[in-house]
Amino acid sequence: MRVRACKLSVWERAALALIWCTPPCAWATTDAEVPAPVTQVIAAQRLPPSAVSFAIVDPTSGRLVLKLNPDTPRSPASTIKVVTTIAALDLLGPAYTWHTRASVRGALNDGVLDGDLILQGGGDPYMTLERWWSFAHALRSKGLKSIHGDIVIDNTAFSLPPEDPGKFDGRPNRAYNVVPDALMVNFQSIEFRVVPDASARRVDVIASPAPVNLAIEDHVRFAAGRCGGTAGRVDFKVASASWDRVVFSGALSAHCAERSFTRVLLQPTTYAFGTFVELWRELGGEFSGKLRVEAAPADAQALFSFDSLSLGEIVRLTNKFSSNLLARHLLLTMGEERLGSPATLEKGAAAIAEWSRDRGLDLQGVDIDNGSGLSRSTHISVLQMAQTLSAAYHSRFAPEFLASLPLAGVDGTLRSRMKMSPAGDVRLKTGHLDGVSGVAGYVTTASGKTYVLVSLVNHSRADFGAGEPVHAALVTWMLDNL
Repeated sequence: MRVRACKLSVWERAALALIWCTPPCAWATTDAEVPAPVTQVIAAQRLPPSAVSFAIVDPTSGRLVLKLNPDTPRSPASTIKVVTTIAALDLLGPAYTWHTRASVRGALNDGVLDGDLILQGGGDPYMTLERWWSFAHALRSKGLKSIHGDIVIDNTAFSLPPEDPGKFDGRPNRAYNVVPDALMVNFQSIEFRVVPDASARRVDVIASPAPVNLAIEDHVRFAAGRCGGTAGRVDFKVASASWDRVVFSGALSAHCAERSFTRVLLQPTTYAFGTFVELWRELGGEFSGKLRVEAAPADAQALFSFDSLSLGEIVRLTNKFSSNLLARHLLLTMGEERLGSPATLEKGAAAIAEWSRDRGLDLQGVDIDNGSGLSRSTHISVLQMAQTLSAAYHSRFAPEFLASLPLAGVDGTLRSRMKMSPAGDVRLKTGHLDGVSGVAGYVTTASGKTYVLVSLVNHSRADFGAGEPVHAALVTWMLDNL
C-alpha cells in the first residue's frame, strides 16, 4: 500500500514529536524476570510462554518495567481499537461531528414536495433508531408532509469494495459483522420478539423497527401444554439473497418465555429507506414513491442538516462496548479528512501511518486493516501498542481517551471481570477473536502512579478462557508491587 508523503515540515514534525514523546524520549529496558505468580498462571493455563506477550511501561519515564516477548507481532483483536481511537481524537478532535443532510429536487409548496427527497449520508456511525426518528421528525417540523416523488439515498461519501460480511466467521447477520456505509442506520439491525398469546392461541412475531420493505412470514404454531421439546422451539431463516424476507417456524407453548434476538437484515440503503418510510408515515407524512440510490443531483436544494454525536462520545462508545462498526467508521473518516473524498480503506490506513510518523511513533509493519480488530491480517507487538498508549497518556486529549476505556468490575466489556480491583484503577480495552485474547490500557497503583499494560495471548487455548487469568495475574501483580 502506497502511503502519501507527509504534509508537515521537518520543524512541525519535530515539535509534535516533542509533545507526544514519552520522556525521556527513549525506552529504557529492564532485565527483571517474569514474576513467579505470572509464570505459574501461564503454566496452569497450559500456555507455552512463546504464545504470550506483555509489556508494562512507566509512561512518565519510559521505563519498561516488565516484558515477555515484547517485539513479537501478535493478532491484537479489538485491542487495536486503542490505536484507531487515539489517532481519531488527535486528528479530528473530540468535538468533531458528522452530518446527515436532506435536500429536495422539485417544487415544495405548502408541505407538498412535487419531486424527490434526497437523503445524503455523511458517515455518521451512530444513527440509532431514536436519532433516525429525530431526523424524520425534524423534516416534518420543517413543514414537509407529502413526497410526490422518490426518496434518493446518496451514500457516495464512502467508496468501499464489495465485502462478504460472513467471510470472517460465517455469521453474516450478526451485528458485529455489519459493513460500514455512509448512511448507516441503527447498525442495520432488527430486534425480533416471538411472543405466545394464550388468549388468542397464537404466536406473534414483533419486529422493532419494522421496515416497510421487510417481509416477515410467521409460521410459528401455538402449542398446548408444557414448554419443552417441539413445543418450545422457534426456527429463524433469512429467505432471500437481499435479506428482505425472513421466515419463522416451529411451535411455542403459552408456558414458554418470549424469545428475542437481533439480526442484521436488508442492505444499508434499503434498511435506511424502509425504516425512514416507516417512521415518516408514523409521523403523519405521506409517501408512495420508490427508492433510488445515486449521487445527489447538483441542483438539489438544501433543506436540513442533522449533526451526529461528537467524536468524543463516539470514541467512548467504541471502546467501552468494543463496537467494530464505530471503529471502522472512524478509520474511514480519518482517511477522508486527511486525504479527501471519498473515504476508502486505503486512505484510512495511510492516515494512520502518516499520523504515527508525525507523532514519532514506531508503527512500522503494523497493518491496521479496517481499524476494528475484526481481522486476521492485523498484527502489532505489545511494545508498539504500549508506546502508543504511553504517548496518549501525555496527549492533549488524554482525559477523553482514558475515560473511554472500560473500568474493571464497573462498566463496558470489563463489567464482570477483575471485580476485586479498586474501582477506577484499572482501565483496559479488551479484545477477543478465535485464538486471541488481549487487554491494553492503564493500571493505577496504590502509590497513585499509573502504568501502561498491554497483554496479548495468541493460542487456541484462548478460546477456552486461558488468556483472562494471565491478564488478571498481571493486573494483580501491578497493584501489589508497583
